[in-house]
Amino acid sequence: MDFIQIAVLAIVQGLTEFLPVSSSAHLILVPTLTGWEDQGLAFDVAVHVGTLAAVVAYFRRELTKMFTDWSASLAGKGQTRESKLAWAVLLGTIPAGLAGLLFKDFIEENLRGPIVIAITTIVFGIALWIADRRGKLSRNEYSIVWFDVIVIGCAQALALIPGTSRSGITITAALLLGMTREAGARFSFLLSIPIIVLAGGLETVDYLEHAKGDDWLPLVLGAVLSAVSAYLCIHFFLKLLDRIGMTPFVIYRLLLGIVLLAVFL
Repeated sequence: MDFIQIAVLAIVQGLTEFLPVSSSAHLILVPTLTGWEDQGLAFDVAVHVGTLAAVVAYFRRELTKMFTDWSASLAGKGQTRESKLAWAVLLGTIPAGLAGLLFKDFIEENLRGPIVIAITTIVFGIALWIADRRGKLSRNEYSIVWFDVIVIGCAQALALIPGTSRSGITITAALLLGMTREAGARFSFLLSIPIIVLAGGLETVDYLEHAKGDDWLPLVLGAVLSAVSAYLCIHFFLKLLDRIGMTPFVIYRLLLGIVLLAVFL
């Protein structure tokens, strides 16, 4: 991998992991348009480490408080809004974890084609537009109740289907439940942490089983670039979200889906 390939793939991963535009669609389209060979499992692990570092760094104060209060709740010291949010993040991860264990092989064998990705990119883009326009967006992430956790958790499980977009589908569910755009995005980003840990862990296990002494420089560079791009993405997305809404991302998803259909049909 040369520097251009490393930089493009790392930045694309860092941005699309958190924007509601489907990282899988981009990671299929970019190599297709450029003619690059597959970047390999080691690089995938590296950029996942980068995006994980970015979201943890951005929410470090919230995560510290959440962990402290969650630990206190385990010791029987009562619940706070931060401990309840921590429980919501942990329990909201269960549906996707179970779905991954049950359907991972089926999805990889049957649903990773570009046409499936194009269709899900378009369909769930329209769903995001509908959710964003329904109004009554007034709740913050601390108002979350167990019904919300179940709905958003199950929505996240749908993101195992390539093209759905993990952030896109969880934000869509949060908006339908009445959360503000920023609250939905913040909860979606917090919910990404255990999922990235699980996915990165599985990829790491697979990589170690087939490790062949990869060159570490591209991996480190990919991790750093994905971390920087992901951190900036989270920061500016949350800053601009209430001003621009979801419509630009919906339009982009529709155009991306049409491009994928045109390229692969």
